[in-house]
Amino acid sequence: MAVNTVLLDFSVDPKEVKNESQLSVIATNVENILRDYLTNLKLINTFSLEGGLFKLYSSDLGSITNVRIFSNGLITVNIEYYKGEKQEPVLTYEKCKELERDMKERVLGIARSYAYTPIKRGTYCRYYPTADERLLEYDIDGIVFEERTPFQKVQIVHSKSLGNMLVLDDLQNISEADLIYTETLMARGKENYKDKEIVILGGGDGALLYELLKEEPKNVLMLEIDEVVMRACAKYMRSICGDVLDKRSGPNYQIIVGDCMKSLDQFIKEGRKFDYIFGDLTDIPISDTPTSELWNFIKKILDVSFKVLKPDGKFMTHGNGSSCEEALKMYESQLAKLDPPVVINKSKAFIPSFLEDWVFYQITFAKQA
Repeated sequence: MAVNTVLLDFSVDPKEVKNESQLSVIATNVENILRDYLTNLKLINTFSLEGGLFKLYSSDLGSITNVRIFSNGLITVNIEYYKGEKQEPVLTYEKCKELERDMKERVLGIARSYAYTPIKRGTYCRYYPTADERLLEYDIDGIVFEERTPFQKVQIVHSKSLGNMLVLDDLQNISEADLIYTETLMARGKENYKDKEIVILGGGDGALLYELLKEEPKNVLMLEIDEVVMRACAKYMRSICGDVLDKRSGPNYQIIVGDCMKSLDQFIKEGRKFDYIFGDLTDIPISDTPTSELWNFIKKILDVSFKVLKPDGKFMTHGNGSSCEEALKMYESQLAKLDPPVVINKSKAFIPSFLEDWVFYQITFAKQA
């Protein structure tokens, strides 16, 4: 069940919409074609708007249609209706394309046209953004888990192609199809974790902890602030986290629930050093300058993490989508300011639940001359 929104765009030469008479002719032609597709189309209201024309219609099954003709020649048709599970759609995508063709053939002067796949709204979200904020539609067919915590909105949704997917604050985080994300983050096959001491900052889905423990490390400390994320993933995403979230410690790992900064500060006081530190927290922000609250958090994490890293240790983290070149450069500029200086290595992988390439970092201290 969902509200379906059908969007169609057309354009004519601006010379064709310069006066009321021209606007009226085009609007009447559009209305006549819509009557062939929408039963009992009735005009509710019409008025001039910024040199153009706006018309609002109703039709059977509670559908609402608006037609707007802009002064620059753009014509938009928006059709919105509610569709129950067993109810036939008012307009299938095939019908939308047929309507588009009819408009182009029967309305004089249309130069370009486009019919969008119907947008489904109002029940559960099927749409998530790319890293650079383009809209992606997923084959989501239900919400498995949902709870708002003091830290974030936590959801696990089900995708027909990806399996269950963790969504935090309406952003896709990891799915059951995303082993490549975890393996690229940990540079599997390139790093030797046997008998190493490791810290994971974040990582509440348990996927990184689960995969690292297969490498026989000496000890892994996972610092996660949101217990709800762990509880949800332990129940609904066991294919990526196994049983590691069922209890807070095991023979060679411990999960500490709380602010990771407090634990890092404590490690500094104790003089503890680690072979690997994984930043599995927030993505690199998209912004004009590295001065926001989130950037300040990222810079603080970097500063403190390198204080508890062994001289030959590595800081491993994810960045953002490869399309976010400016944000990635901004992050690297912050790395370049670290003292002592560091060496930056990068890798990239296509992540199924992100539907895009993602950039990962492996950072070490520069060798001193």
